[in-house]
Amino acid sequence: MSELPPCPKCESPYTYEDGELLICPECAHEWSLSTGQADANVVRDSNGTPLADGDTVSVIKDLKVKGSSAVVKVGTKVKGIRLVDGDHDIDCKIPGIGQMGLKSEFVKKVAE
Repeated sequence: MSELPPCPKCESPYTYEDGELLICPECAHEWSLSTGQADANVVRDSNGTPLADGDTVSVIKDLKVKGSSAVVKVGTKVKGIRLVDGDHDIDCKIPGIGQMGLKSEFVKKVAE
């Protein structure tokens, strides 16, 4: 019996094969063994476009700044993003506000 890799989402060792897919019974995450771990770490914007360090993004929703009365308005362009691990997967410097962490689901990639 071959050793299957643990779930990339919850690290459960109880994964099983279903055709070409691997499935985690604990968190219901499905992935393909042929794509490996690389797809698990890809950060995508609200439209599903992959993001990379140094990209320019645009905010798609008014975002309240925690601990302040400031708001990041829709359409604010943020240049030179940096991708990080964690809940907020983008570190950036927003004009007029300063250093901030953003979630990738609230931005879209801007063609440069």
